[in-house]
Amino acid sequence: MKRDTRKTALFRCGAFSAMAFALMVPMTASATFMEAPAIEDPEIVVPDSTGFTFTDQIIIRTTPVKDQNKSGTCWAFSGTSVLEDEIMRHGGPELDLSEMWTVRNCYIDKAKKYIRTGGQINFAQGGGFPDVLYAVDNYGAVPENVYEGLNYGEKKHSHYEMANALKAYLDVILTNPNKHLSTAWLPGFIGILDAYLGPAPEKFEYNGKSYTPQSFAKEMGLNADDFVSITSWTHHPFYTSFPLEIADNWLWASSMNVPLEEMKKIADNALENGYTIGWAADVSEGGFQWRNGFALLPEEKSEGDMEGTELSRWVQLSDKDREKAQYQIKGPVKEKSVTQESRQEGFDRWDTTDDHGMTIVGTATDQEGNRYYKVKNSWDTNQLYGGYIYVSEPFFLDKTISMMVHKDAVPKDITKKFK
Repeated sequence: MKRDTRKTALFRCGAFSAMAFALMVPMTASATFMEAPAIEDPEIVVPDSTGFTFTDQIIIRTTPVKDQNKSGTCWAFSGTSVLEDEIMRHGGPELDLSEMWTVRNCYIDKAKKYIRTGGQINFAQGGGFPDVLYAVDNYGAVPENVYEGLNYGEKKHSHYEMANALKAYLDVILTNPNKHLSTAWLPGFIGILDAYLGPAPEKFEYNGKSYTPQSFAKEMGLNADDFVSITSWTHHPFYTSFPLEIADNWLWASSMNVPLEEMKKIADNALENGYTIGWAADVSEGGFQWRNGFALLPEEKSEGDMEGTELSRWVQLSDKDREKAQYQIKGPVKEKSVTQESRQEGFDRWDTTDDHGMTIVGTATDQEGNRYYKVKNSWDTNQLYGGYIYVSEPFFLDKTISMMVHKDAVPKDITKKFK
């Protein structure tokens, strides 16, 4: 996802620790391309302590919250969730699909491109929603109990060792003194994946019937062509498609570029018609308070907004303490106004970065009538809302990198504008 020079580089998929997250995101007590492993040892938060009362408005049926644990695979968990939800939307069963099946197959093809480009693409744990669609299209799908990806003595995903081993192996291949590649390098790479995640099943049994991964995906009605990636930036013309310039877009997959108000219109139309949404976003902001169950974009405080004791205290604070105070949120606050221009400036200046993938499953309001998106995360359920967070509209507008939606969720008047 992110370039290592960005202010939030620790949040790249697979390049992050729970301690780093705890230090960087303000917490009062007790979560496309992307992201951050799950938080460990959460403190306990009770609803009354946050100052918010959320009332769900639209809630779409979705599969249970999962735990990516110490793996930079949010893109696989959130993208797979959208596919699972699509199966249910069509009247199919509630399935638990294997994220690691997607991760394995993408690693192999990412390695091939890394070698072919002489190491000039990003090779890391991160990925994007197009990777999930690519894997379904090319390699099918399997249930979780067929391919758990836990072949290395752990009960939960922990990919640091494996990811480092895979990268080190490929870098050795790139420096091969023979000046040409042997026929053994790819089987050797796959051997590392087999050791950690397990060998790939050619066939398996499910509910008394034999499947291949491809036949299983087909029977479940999974079709990569049913989904599109949506984004909104001004450095490319609107109503064209382009490969989003983020490090983890190793596929160079294209997104449909629309104005900001139409990106929101697409999201709202999807939810109103029963489609969940893959959401890639920046979660490095102080307003993204996972354990408190909300994400806000608070308006910056200034001396002109204060008087008396509050002002005298404010002028004595350091810049660091002033920034911290901005995110000491205890209930609804005034938020920034987001424009197409302000959003673009954040992306161009690396203030908005590609961190994390989640799934939007509904809408809600707070006690003052402000509107939110209800978002499912993949950081386990040991959190205030059992693995869900309420994201304000300003935060969504400012910090969305891209969305994966069903193509039928895009209003026809927008689809017609594409060249």
